[in-house]
Amino acid sequence: MEMLRAYLIPWANNAFSDDEWTFQQNGAPGHKAIETQNFIRANCPDFISVDTPWRNNDSEWPPNSPDLNPLDYSVWSILEEKACAKPHPNVESLKRALKKAWNEITLETLIKIVDNFPKRLKACMNAKGGNFE
Repeated sequence: MEMLRAYLIPWANNAFSDDEWTFQQNGAPGHKAIETQNFIRANCPDFISVDTPWRNNDSEWPPNSPDLNPLDYSVWSILEEKACAKPHPNVESLKRALKKAWNEITLETLIKIVDNFPKRLKACMNAKGGNFE
């Protein structure tokens, strides 16, 4: 929540100003914490909640969680292809390669990836939240 408070909220306020925006996250354990979800609800204009079936069944996230996050359905594979083409002798080498690969992704590529989201969302809806592709 500290990272969200320190980075996401100021960035989003600057980037979107008075425009509506939606915060989306995946089902990572830290994202499912009640405190985290309450913080996001209180600080973001819209929020796609993650699945917490052991507490309640009010999730908006698809039950089989197909890749609906641009990082998951595209960016990570680009980074992996560029940064992991050869083995790395240590973690620092891998970090440098990942940062270099990230900086090589063009804005045009990122725009195409994000623009693909509505098509993926429609496919997910057609599959009733199940797997697709």
